[in-house]
Amino acid sequence: MVIPSRLVEYIIAAMVIILAPGPSVLFVIARAIAWGRKVAVFTVAGNVTGAFALSSLVAFGLGPILSRSNLAYSAVQWGGGGYLVYLGISAIRARKVHAADMRNQGSVVPTFWRSVRDGFWVGALNPKGLVFYAAVLPQFIDIDRGQVTSQLLLLGALFSILAFISDGSWGLLAGTARVWLASDESRLEKLRATGGIVMVILGLSVIASALRDLITT
Repeated sequence: MVIPSRLVEYIIAAMVIILAPGPSVLFVIARAIAWGRKVAVFTVAGNVTGAFALSSLVAFGLGPILSRSNLAYSAVQWGGGGYLVYLGISAIRARKVHAADMRNQGSVVPTFWRSVRDGFWVGALNPKGLVFYAAVLPQFIDIDRGQVTSQLLLLGALFSILAFISDGSWGLLAGTARVWLASDESRLEKLRATGGIVMVILGLSVIASALRDLITT
């Protein structure tokens, strides 16, 4: 069973990474700018499905390992935290390229199934999500209570629900303000840079948590 007292903390941590404009959010915003709110919402549906598929793979693959090895848990924290910092810095440095890509999505409006499919693969292959599931999510489970895989699946499902609400809101807002967003590329650059900064901060917090665990053991 998930630690009840830490559920609120988990929701806060999840919302921080969900709200940060990473690959999934930026993909949804790009779709909204190019083709409007309907395509954006379809994309979000596929995206969160892909994200849950990714969290399930992590749960079944990582759960049994974490339940047996404290060393593996520490390695995941250090590696995941460092990779989040790397992703954040990369996003900040490449913000101009990402902003240009967001404005050039093509002229052919994608069908429902293509929107869902494209969103699925962005969610399933999102490195930010992978690091969160592998390095951050395990901090909110109780290994001593057992059923580690079930705990990870539950938290992954909760993450997907929160992501659907948040990313859907991003898509609706971007679809409404599509002309304003597309008229100035610097706005998209700032959005990408903000997401990068949040990822760096989250990565450093994961590393700090790993360091604290190392000192107290």
